[in-house]
Amino acid sequence: MKKILAVLATISAALLMLPASGDAQTPQKAPIFTITGHPGEAQILQINGKSYVEIEALALLTQGTLSFKTNRTILTLPSSGSEVQEPAPQVKVGFSTAFIQAGIEEMSLIREWRIAIVNAVENNTPVSEEWVAGRQRLADKNLALASAAVSTDDDRSAYPLLTAEFNSMQKLSEAYLAMRKRAAFISPDTFNNSSLEEQVLSCARGFVAMAESHEFQDQPACR
Repeated sequence: MKKILAVLATISAALLMLPASGDAQTPQKAPIFTITGHPGEAQILQINGKSYVEIEALALLTQGTLSFKTNRTILTLPSSGSEVQEPAPQVKVGFSTAFIQAGIEEMSLIREWRIAIVNAVENNTPVSEEWVAGRQRLADKNLALASAAVSTDDDRSAYPLLTAEFNSMQKLSEAYLAMRKRAAFISPDTFNNSSLEEQVLSCARGFVAMAESHEFQDQPACR
């Protein structure tokens, strides 16, 4: 009995002196398989020195579908047309608020410019070239603001009308200054039957009516 106990004690001591077993070692992390441009990952299985990925995991990674025919397994990948596409930008219709505000301001400046010229003729109270140049600069500046505010198709269609109105008013103003240089007195009814003055007035009225309707309508008087 004493011999048996001695043998067991010897074996226990020997076991305690052995190095730690593999179970005590830190387990290595399994290698991972990923595909660029696709979320997710799959575990790589290494067997006999070769690496394998489960086809089910590959189908999930590629968002494909598996089908089976007799002894064949088929992986179908999604086509590019099935990818989620961003919705097309909506076409803006009508006038933008910024453009209409700039357009109305431009027409108001031209209206003041026209009235001053007409009153100068009717009342024989000349306006100076410097004053006319100042009106022209203000109208030109506001026309640039209207151009910068263009953001819809209707804005783009209406902007040339503003440009035409500005050009017509400039011609009317230049005609007045030319007459003033030639004569000290201008007949009060000079602009009464003027087609150019009527065109400026009709274009302004048409633009205001168009703005109130919130959609573009061609204005022949502004051509």
